[in-house]
Amino acid sequence: MTIVIEIPAFMSVIYPCIKKTIKMPIKSYLAHPHQGKKMELYQTLSALSKCEVIPAENKDLLILVTDTDSSSEEDRLQEKLQAIDSMKLLAMVSGFNTTKN
Repeated sequence: MTIVIEIPAFMSVIYPCIKKTIKMPIKSYLAHPHQGKKMELYQTLSALSKCEVIPAENKDLLILVTDTDSSSEEDRLQEKLQAIDSMKLLAMVSGFNTTKN
């Protein structure tokens, strides 16, 4: 998921360093550890920059939110995530609200 923030044209005149569109790739995952490896996985993920980790209280899984500044930074983070031995599965998740008719 990429969040795009549109900057009004007058802001780029006042602040020329502001780009008109800012992309921030924020992604959320459910990280499933191998049996007995939840704490190890938590510590490994917590040590990575651009990552926030929240342990589930009632399940053997972790919630991972990543926020990278560029696609190259995202690619490097993905390589690090794929190399983690204590992780069995990493599932990207998304959510949205729908209106009731």
